[in-house]
Amino acid sequence: MNGDTMTSTLYRLAVRPTAVTASALALFAAASLPALAQDAPMAVPRDSAFIFNTLLFIIGGFLVMWMAAGFAMLEAGMVRTKNVSMQCTKNIALYSISGLMFWLVGYSLMYPGDGNWIMQDVVGKISPYPTQAVGAGIDQGTYSVASDWFFQMVFCAATASIVSGTIAERVKLWPFLIFVAVLTGIIYPIQGSWEWGTGFLDDLGFSDFAGSTLVHSTGGWAALAGAIFVGARIGKYGSDGRVNPLPGSSMPLATLGTFILWLGWFGFNGASQLAMGTIGDVSDVSRIFVNTNMAAAGGVMTALILTQLFYGKVDLTMALNGALAGLVSITAEPLQPEVWQSVAIGSIGGVIVVFTVPLLDKLKIDDVVGAIPVHLFAGIWGTMVVPVTNSDATFAAQFIGVASVGIFVFVTSAVLWGILKMTIGLRPTEEEEVMGLDLVDIGVEAYPEFGSGSQRI
Repeated sequence: MNGDTMTSTLYRLAVRPTAVTASALALFAAASLPALAQDAPMAVPRDSAFIFNTLLFIIGGFLVMWMAAGFAMLEAGMVRTKNVSMQCTKNIALYSISGLMFWLVGYSLMYPGDGNWIMQDVVGKISPYPTQAVGAGIDQGTYSVASDWFFQMVFCAATASIVSGTIAERVKLWPFLIFVAVLTGIIYPIQGSWEWGTGFLDDLGFSDFAGSTLVHSTGGWAALAGAIFVGARIGKYGSDGRVNPLPGSSMPLATLGTFILWLGWFGFNGASQLAMGTIGDVSDVSRIFVNTNMAAAGGVMTALILTQLFYGKVDLTMALNGALAGLVSITAEPLQPEVWQSVAIGSIGGVIVVFTVPLLDKLKIDDVVGAIPVHLFAGIWGTMVVPVTNSDATFAAQFIGVASVGIFVFVTSAVLWGILKMTIGLRPTEEEEVMGLDLVDIGVEAYPEFGSGSQRI
């Protein structure tokens, strides 16, 4: 551009300002404001806060929903070929049942002060969305209540997924689904209301940011009760006390499932900030993302190192569960720790996995995917360590929360498993279990060219 052209262009911009010029002038004016004015807090428009808070729930919700795929792939990889279709069926069914039960009764039990959504739906008092409070419309408050309901519902489904993996390969489909209906509609919402529904644990000062106890340990306690009542898989434990490995069908699938869960956890923990309408909230969400990621990384590396030292070889399944244990461990408080503290918290989660997986085998508790060490034990650890980084929490309140949730969930789950066992039965016959549940309960083999279906041709 020559000098004359530049002069002409500047003249035209000066006398005929375009939209671009106006924007540039506005930016210049903003940059020229006194420092005091720049530092003054700016009010966030109500509509903007509503939109961004709702967006956080929606994004977090579909990330946590995607964890359902992670659980399905992890379990499909960790079970034997003859049971893969069964695990896929259980996972899509339990997600659907969780949504229906949380809509029917779970939401009202967990958040009793927010109105009874389903009853208001039935009598036609409001549109088919939950109300934030009695007499409040969906467009009131700082977020869409439907987005919050969806976010809370997918947490409920994650709890049920934990149970599915533990008792895989030896439980019939319909007894399991009945258990899921009660777990997601009654057991999970009741204990969740004690903290997130402003119940007695909340009054005591119990702190569980995103659910190390309320989600993960709850699923772990229910899974432990199920594993005890169902018993071990045929051939898992020898009469001489030897533990017989029953390798899974696909380590690539298990690895994919773990990465999907890792991704979903950013929604699990990040959206539990519950707000994204201010700079401070967005900064906190970002910090949660970093701490969540680093805790998982610490869990992986600890599991890798320990298995190399103890067994002379790295165990991929331990590494995968190390990542998940790190994620569970940081879930109770992902905001307050420094990054190095998050790595340490996640690393101890990895230690827990490496030591408690063989401990369960010694007790002859058959956990197919290692969900009890990951979700129950690491969940307890993550909850109890909260006061180290959060001065508002106390060890006494954390212990009461862990103990009360544990006793309630384990006892109610054990009673339900016992009733199912005495009535419709939990396990297939020995012949059916050996044959595989894909053929017995599902009728569709995951890999027919490698299974018994190929022998019938």
